[in-house]
Amino acid sequence: MLNILSGLIGLLALILMLPTIIPFLGWANWLFVPIALVGALVGTVSSRNGGRNFCLVVAALGMFRLFLGGGII
Repeated sequence: MLNILSGLIGLLALILMLPTIIPFLGWANWLFVPIALVGALVGTVSSRNGGRNFCLVVAALGMFRLFLGGGII
C-alpha cells in the first residue's frame, strides 16, 4: 500500500513539474523536488522499490532542471 502511495506522490510531483519546463518557471522546482523526496521517503518504508525509485527519478529530473537554470531560471 505504501508503494502505491509513494507512486501517487511521485506522479503528483511529476505533473506539477511539467510547467517548470517553460523558461523562468524553473524556480518552482524548489517546491516540487521536496514533494518527490517525501514520496521517496514513504517508498523507503514499503517492501517494494518501484514507487521509491520513481520518486527518486522525478526528484533527479527536477534537480537537473534546477541545475540547468542555475537554481532560478
